[in-house]
Amino acid sequence: MNNETNLWSADAAPLDASAQTGAVAKNFVSNVMTYMASALAISGIMAWWFGTSGMAQEYLLGAEGGMTAIGWIVMLAPFGLVLLMGFGMNKMSSPVMLSVFMLYSLLMGISLSFIFLAYTQASIFSTFLVTAGTFGTMAFLGYTTSTDLTKMGSILYMALIGIILAMVVNWFMQSAIMDYVISMIGVLIFTGLTAYDMQKIKRIGMTVYAQSEEGTKLALFGALNLYLDFVNLFLFLLRLMGNRN
Repeated sequence: MNNETNLWSADAAPLDASAQTGAVAKNFVSNVMTYMASALAISGIMAWWFGTSGMAQEYLLGAEGGMTAIGWIVMLAPFGLVLLMGFGMNKMSSPVMLSVFMLYSLLMGISLSFIFLAYTQASIFSTFLVTAGTFGTMAFLGYTTSTDLTKMGSILYMALIGIILAMVVNWFMQSAIMDYVISMIGVLIFTGLTAYDMQKIKRIGMTVYAQSEEGTKLALFGALNLYLDFVNLFLFLLRLMGNRN
């Protein structure tokens, strides 16, 4: 197992690592947040553009309400790009990895355009504000806490697998109560994962030089993790708070 993979593991470095200064860690975290914010901006613009201009209905939905071929590509391609970033991280250069991440955020934005068809713009905007506040609070706690969140993260990832299975089951059952429970648990999971991932990113920032090739790729992968935490937290909150059209 190579060094980059080891650095991203949950127990890559002790929480009290003293090899690097706090300033170095802050620089790394700053890079992570910049990449993440850029990706969210791209996704948000694309989601709003496709969702409000009619392009989502024209290009992604078929005449009978099903998905078009383009729609299926847009929905499935981001998953493939995540796998590419994960498994190809050590083979790709940082500029290539950045390009893949930006393409991923663009396609994710198009796929998220469906929320503008299902929910009112006012409820989408208010839910985004709630998500941003919750995410920011938990990221701050994850960065500043002296408590080791490794065990909590392991439990949350196991819970995430369980909730994915529950969502598959409910896809067949179509239970409104189960959907509500899943959404509540989903909010709790990704609220906790935000703190856990931020602490893990801080640890990595203490072990790498932020401006190096390795540091840039790890920052991009950290940004991807936080991006996923934010988007999933937003979607679960939207299922609870959103007003449908």
